[in-house]
Amino acid sequence: MTPSTIEIRLVPTADDHRVARHAAAAIVLTVAEAAIPLPLPGVKPGLANIVTLVVLARWGWREAAWVALLRVLVGSLVLGQFLAPGFFLSLAGSLASLGVLGAAMHLPRRWFGPVSHSVLAAFAHIGGQLVVARLWLVPHDGVFYLVPVFALAATLFGLVNGLVAARLLDAELAPATPRDGA
Repeated sequence: MTPSTIEIRLVPTADDHRVARHAAAAIVLTVAEAAIPLPLPGVKPGLANIVTLVVLARWGWREAAWVALLRVLVGSLVLGQFLAPGFFLSLAGSLASLGVLGAAMHLPRRWFGPVSHSVLAAFAHIGGQLVVARLWLVPHDGVFYLVPVFALAATLFGLVNGLVAARLLDAELAPATPRDGA
């Protein structure tokens, strides 16, 4: 009698490769950001969100969700924070911002684009983190005294990240111009 062999073959699609490339870029930004000294714990620029915003605008919410969630998972593994409180805070923030981005995608594009999406997502991210912090890590309302600081950070970093994402999207759509001497 020979043992039966079951072979499962996963064939990645072009979409899978694209998600992997963008997730890798977001993970690199997450790891680089971890090396930046922070004035206050939990206040980060969220550079990887630039990648998520570009993917959202270019390929839609589903791919942006994959990129964001892979970034949280792999980034926490690389940084040695998997299943630590920081992982759950990051996951809660990402899930909240993905929910808001899913809704914001349906707002009129005439008034809402990468910059407004970024600010909305930044506020949702902070909100998700504060809810987890309040319910699990800091079981009293004192955590909400940090809301003004986090709101200022969400506004500032949301604007900057949104402007960078908008610039990247504009550069992507701009026609190529020949270089001098070429």
